[in-house]
Amino acid sequence: MRNRPLRTVSHVLPTLVTAGVSMAAWAAWLGWDQHYDVQPDGTSTGPYEAWQVIGLVVTLLVAVYWAASRRHGGPAVLGTTTGLTLAAFLDWSDDSTGQFMVGVMMVMMGSLAATALVTNVITSVRRPSAQTPPA
Repeated sequence: MRNRPLRTVSHVLPTLVTAGVSMAAWAAWLGWDQHYDVQPDGTSTGPYEAWQVIGLVVTLLVAVYWAASRRHGGPAVLGTTTGLTLAAFLDWSDDSTGQFMVGVMMVMMGSLAATALVTNVITSVRRPSAQTPPA
């Protein structure tokens, strides 16, 4: 009974770390860029550039790899999805049209699917094989 709090902390910590890293990465890569760029032909792009999204994905891959390689696959998926969803909600909630929740849900579903896939790949590659050594 005495080890119970430590066991709980060891299960919650990877989730909190990946959620915190996800929110911080969103703020660092995407949070500061809020303006759309108007092209010479009148179309607008943005507010994010491709290099910003790629930087976010690479940063998140490091956090997911850290958790998944330590056999914390569930917390890797849950923490990353929660952190990105919350960051998107906070970043986009000032939208006057009210349509920001569609984007937030898309971020949630996309990050859930992507981190689940990446976590499964990492854990299957890192899992020791059950083959017997050659004689």
